[in-house]
Amino acid sequence: METKPRRAMLYVPGSDERKLKKLTDLEVDCAVMDCEDGVAVNKKVDARNTIRSMLDRLSCPGVRDLAVRVNSVSSGLADEDLMEIFKAERLPSTVMLPKVESKAEVQWFVKTVKSQLSKRSSQAPLRVVIFTETAIGLLRLPDILEECQRASDATLVFEGVVFGSDDFCASIGATRTADAHELLYARQKVVATAKAFGMQAIDLVYIDFKDSVGLEEQSLQGARMGFTGKQVIHPNQIPIVQTAFSPSEERIKWAQELISAFEQHQATGKGAFDFKGSMIDMPTVLQARNILKLAEVNS
Repeated sequence: METKPRRAMLYVPGSDERKLKKLTDLEVDCAVMDCEDGVAVNKKVDARNTIRSMLDRLSCPGVRDLAVRVNSVSSGLADEDLMEIFKAERLPSTVMLPKVESKAEVQWFVKTVKSQLSKRSSQAPLRVVIFTETAIGLLRLPDILEECQRASDATLVFEGVVFGSDDFCASIGATRTADAHELLYARQKVVATAKAFGMQAIDLVYIDFKDSVGLEEQSLQGARMGFTGKQVIHPNQIPIVQTAFSPSEERIKWAQELISAFEQHQATGKGAFDFKGSMIDMPTVLQARNILKLAEVNS
């Protein structure tokens, strides 16, 4: 199944019908109708009911992946969220599960969702993205993603991992700073682990939505680290983030020319070779291939 790009992942509170309706005019890789942190405790029921209604009523031609984030398994609210969402005639293309701390939570989620899917006629596989937001969740991430990989089949496909930075800071008692230095280890572990299992890695939120310069700097940093996308909280952040997580025309041209040169040298039996003043070997070729693959996915 073709993976959906999620360069920008925009949250919209599920209890706010006015904001949800604005999705009809937006162009974004992923829009997330939220039942979780973006919704007050006394509005949870309203959120899941509104989302179920909006799934059937809204037309969002500019949204490539219309997702719903349910509440965490540990909250005790996920079951009700899923039951209500699955009443919709049109399901979201992706369901997002936050604050995953164990493979047992993945097992519960898979069992619950597949029970709901069994009541429906055949449809495209449901995509799933999970969140890592606590110290224990980060330490257990390899086991959790191994369980996700084992559970993926023709009906349910786990595609990505989101790093929930603010909850993670609270989990370890860290202070959030502008340069996010305190989160470097966690971000790198999320990237490395997600990529080891062939999944997308979605970077932290930049909470100052009026600071476009800082957002661009952090987005480019995340892209260089290997993240495939970033969470956003305001529509104005979308174009900056999606540009940062897309290879430039210059980079695409460089990758194309490098691979062409590599293939020519391979035909002559040569290994490493000089390309525009740099010595090129297989790791650099693989990086070039990653650039072209990313450009193809985002097109």
